[in-house]
This record gives sequence, structure tokens and C-alpha cells, in this order.
Amino acid sequence: MKKILSLLPAAIIVCTVYGQTPDTTLSSNKNIRDKVLGDIQDNLDKKTKNIDQTLAKLDHKVDSLDQEIAASRDARDKADKLLLRVQALEKRQQAIEENELYVYQANYQSAIINLVSMDKEIKPLVLFNASKSFFSTLNETANPMNYPGYQEWYKHFYEYIQKEKEHEASLAVLNDFVQATGNITSATPIAGPVSQALFLGINSYISSLGSKKKELREQSQKMLLLTAKLSQFNYDKDLVEQQWEIVQKELEKLQIHYDTILNQNLSLLRVPRGSYNSDFNRETDAEKRYQFLTALRKDASTLVTDRKANDPKNWKQPIYYELMDVQSLKLRFGDLTFDIRGILAKYKELTFKYHNDPEIGLKVQALDVKLNALNDTFDAAFDPNDYINSATRMYLVN
Repeated sequence: MKKILSLLPAAIIVCTVYGQTPDTTLSSNKNIRDKVLGDIQDNLDKKTKNIDQTLAKLDHKVDSLDQEIAASRDARDKADKLLLRVQALEKRQQAIEENELYVYQANYQSAIINLVSMDKEIKPLVLFNASKSFFSTLNETANPMNYPGYQEWYKHFYEYIQKEKEHEASLAVLNDFVQATGNITSATPIAGPVSQALFLGINSYISSLGSKKKELREQSQKMLLLTAKLSQFNYDKDLVEQQWEIVQKELEKLQIHYDTILNQNLSLLRVPRGSYNSDFNRETDAEKRYQFLTALRKDASTLVTDRKANDPKNWKQPIYYELMDVQSLKLRFGDLTFDIRGILAKYKELTFKYHNDPEIGLKVQALDVKLNALNDTFDAAFDPNDYINSATRMYLVN
């Protein structure tokens, strides 16, 4: 008989856990999950092997009876052999239906184990921590106050704004921004209307500097160039961050949908959410987590058996819907990991664009180091191709 095509549809596809020592087999969440999924596969293999043997014997018996019936000239003997043939075919059909039950049991067990294991995949703490460091450095790179000489120069510029705001409309507008944010360059990104007001103000300030203030004038021109570079950097950055915000919202929606599906299935298995949280989600002992998943898969198998017994005609349909719910969750999350990888690639393009810029290149190079670390963390935690491919092969369709 056929096997379940893939019972390891996880965010991280790793080597099989068979043959490892007990200390390493359950050393991580993914290994615990994969060990239980391996148990499911082994159990199914044993059952389908027995079914294969039974079907082979019955097929051989039917073939033999067909030959005997064709060769027989005795009506009573033919009738007896026909009865034996019908009985053999009934047993064959019974074995096929039994195998179908085994397959649905294994598929639903696989769905449940993957479902309860997804919570930590949707909210990967290690990736969050890595991205936190990157985005902190990204904001620092976009803030001109973090560049040499800008803070000291800004004091002179601010004094000019206060002195001339009553005489020049653009400076009055810029002053309103300053009063609203406290610091025009750090509290507000240098983009959009703010940047226009800021450039007009700096131009006005440079024009006001006479020949006696040559050094301050040259410094101001450098700060204008730096501000312009950071304005463009912020504009490019904002384009990427708009995509990031969309993905974050989708992740939030996915989390809500996931909680709904998880609660539905825990309820079907009569497992209180509190027990799931204490005995698995917050449990730190690997062996206890493994025991919880083992008990859970047995409950899932019993549920399938009970449904078939209670509703022999329609038992498969509700199980099918539950299988599809879990698979769609994994596919949806796989799509989002593709989106995240694409966004990280966009950030890479951003840092590459400014990597050798004479004004902001050094800061961007430091940012690039954090981005590389974030990319490495993501690649170690997620492979969108493997994730989606394994999700599409979660179940055996019988």
C-alpha cells in the first residue's frame, strides 16, 4: 500500500531522528514533533504491511477459486467455491476499508501534531529578537543626529529658526514641526512635507551666512547634503516598511485564525486549552512534551474510529475539512515566509544602494552587518520552499 507522502511538514526540514541517542532525539521542539510524526509513520507502515499481505493472500485465493470454478463440472462444487469466492472478496473489501481507516487516522494525527506545534513557528522569538536589533540600527542610520557634527550644527540652525520665524513663512512652518515633535530630525522621518520645510529652512540659513562665517557655511552645506541623502534613504526605507507592515498584519490575522482552529480541534479531542498550555506549550521537559503529543495522537486516532462507528456513511467529510484547515494554515504561513524573505531582499537592495555613499556609507555598512545576521537567522529557522512543498504533501489521499 502507499505511505503517507510526507509526515514532516515543518518550518524546518531536518534530518530524520531515527537512530539518534535519547539525549539528542528530544533536544528541541522540532525533534519532538518529528519523533512523534515518525511514530505515526512507523505505526502506519506496520498496519499497511499487514494489509498488503492480507490482500495478496486474498487475491491469490480468488484467482485459485476462479480457476477451480472454471475447471469444475460439479454444480454443487461450483456453488461452494462461488460462496468461498464471495467471502474472500468481502474480506478483501473489509481490508481495504480497514486500510482507509488507518490512513485517515494517520492523516488526522499528523494534522493535530503539526497544528499544536505551529504556535512557536508563527511567533518565532529568535527571529523577533534578531529583527529587533536590525530595526533599531535601521532607525539609528536614518537619524541625522547620529552623524558626526550634526547635533552641534543643529543648535545653530535651531537658533536661526527661532530668530527668523516671524519674518519667513517657511521657518514658521518648520518651527511648528519642531514644537510638535520636539526634534525635527529624530522624532519625525525626513520625508514628505517635513523634508520640504526642512530643506527650505536650511537653504535660508545658508543664504543668511555671510563671508565671515565661511566655516559654518561649509558645514551647513555638508549638513544639507547629508540631510538630502537621509531624506532619500528614508523614502526608500518607507517603501519597504509599507510591505513589512502588510506582512505583520497578515501574521496577526493568521494568529487569530490559528487560535480558532486550534481551539476547535482541542475541543473535539476534549483537551482543555489550559492543559495544552501547561503540559505542552509551557512545558520545558522534552520527555513530558513528547508524552503529551503521543497521548494527543492516540486521542486523534480514537476520534476517527468513533466517527466512523457513529456515522459509517459520512464520517470522512468532517475529518477532511479538519485536515484542510491545518494544511491551509501551513500553506498560508509558508506564503508569508516567502513575503518576509522578499522584504529582507528589499532591505538588502537598500543597503547595497547606499553601501559606498560618502555621507552615510559607514552607517549603512554597520546596518548591513545586522541585516546579514537577520538573514542568517531567518534562513536557519525557515525555508519557504520546503515549508510549502511539505505542506502540500502532508496527507495521503486515498
